[in-house]
Amino acid sequence: DVQLQASGGGLVQAGGSLRLSCAASGFTFDDVAIGWFRRAPGKEREGVSCINNSDNSTSYARSVKGRFTISSDHAENTVYLQMSSLQPEDTAVYYCAAGGVNFGFPPPSYHYWGQGTQVTVSS
Repeated sequence: DVQLQASGGGLVQAGGSLRLSCAASGFTFDDVAIGWFRRAPGKEREGVSCINNSDNSTSYARSVKGRFTISSDHAENTVYLQMSSLQPEDTAVYYCAAGGVNFGFPPPSYHYWGQGTQVTVSS
């Protein structure tokens, strides 16, 4: 029923850019927060960025602030993550997830997850 489809990953050289997409369906898009997470080899999953679709407020991890930009296309029910100045440490599987904002933003938890898309940055 609820689906989150992450796409747009690939292989890029250091300093390059990619735009990830998260296409959402099966819930009221404007009532939730959509977050991007990543899991790098040998590391725990970490939050990258999130957007509150009710008011378009955003949050970023310190490691990506100034390089990544999250946005929502409400007409398309799609969240984007524009990634610039990519570095090898950005290499990870990137996941998008949805969570409620009634308990605050960023949400304390995310209940719906997509399958992820691989981002590989070469040096």
